[in-house]
Amino acid sequence: MNLQAVKSIYLFEMARMKRTILQSVVSPVLSTSLYFIVFGAAIGSRIEEVNGVQYGAFIVPGLMMLTLLQNSISNASFGIYFPKFTGTIYETLSAPISFFEIVLGYVGAAATKSLILGIIILATAHLFVDIRIAHPFWMVFFLVLTAVTFSLFGFIIGIWADNFEKLQLIPLLVVTPLVFLGGSFYSIDMLPEFWQTVTLANPVLYLISGFRWSFYETSDVSVAVSIAMITIFLAICLTVVWWMFKTGYRLKA
Repeated sequence: MNLQAVKSIYLFEMARMKRTILQSVVSPVLSTSLYFIVFGAAIGSRIEEVNGVQYGAFIVPGLMMLTLLQNSISNASFGIYFPKFTGTIYETLSAPISFFEIVLGYVGAAATKSLILGIIILATAHLFVDIRIAHPFWMVFFLVLTAVTFSLFGFIIGIWADNFEKLQLIPLLVVTPLVFLGGSFYSIDMLPEFWQTVTLANPVLYLISGFRWSFYETSDVSVAVSIAMITIFLAICLTVVWWMFKTGYRLKA
């Protein structure tokens, strides 16, 4: 493996976080703080507990997942799209480096940035509510697996997109609504039976449910099912990325 090439791509992508610190870190932290103020204070005053957990603390895993998914996708998609836009991607493709090493560099950097942001969001949440983590190992497991999987998904979007509008299309019109409707701010047990069944078709529900279980040992679906769902999605993303590089889909002129 060409570790020097992987390191070069990784460090170059990580350096972008330093150059755009306001957009990469400050903005998500401020947004999360506003969510705590609006949902934690306004709604929390009417809903004291959900499944035995204080409402302000209950929404922490959902807010972390919301931020993690959005940033994993945007970091990875922009990371690979910009070289395509400027034409420098051809230098990378012609270099003595495999597609696996290219993906490792870009996706690794995107996932790392998302994990750093996730830790900052968790620290910010401590300023507003008391949080307990019942299963630290599984919390980290879900955090890392989700960051890697959705960074791969963002990488796919970055290759697929041929303009900046398409780059934001799926995150804004698909991913964000799925996160909000996936139990980020409520338990599906609070919904009518029909809508509970509909919500079970939302794949993001399984991520949030499993992640919330690692905090408070309460979940809407089985933890084993949550792990299986995210693993299947990871396998699908890996397969699609492999196919894109094998066929040169929107990578080769």
